[in-house]
Amino acid sequence: MSLIRLCTKNKIRTPSGGIVAEPPRAPFGLMGIMVTVISGLLIGAAISKNIANFLEENDLFVPSDDDDDDD
Repeated sequence: MSLIRLCTKNKIRTPSGGIVAEPPRAPFGLMGIMVTVISGLLIGAAISKNIANFLEENDLFVPSDDDDDDD
């Protein structure tokens, strides 16, 4: 029993037996989530646009026009 107690970290109680206070929370809420998601989408779109332009300029990937000839 003492070996298990030595291996685990005591995050809920202080060494004297008292309960540790709740850590402070960041008050961002829904607005923080929206800013994170929107900025991630914009950065991802910019990166993919730059990579697509690079591939097309170097003729590594050029979309074919054969798909439009289904008539």
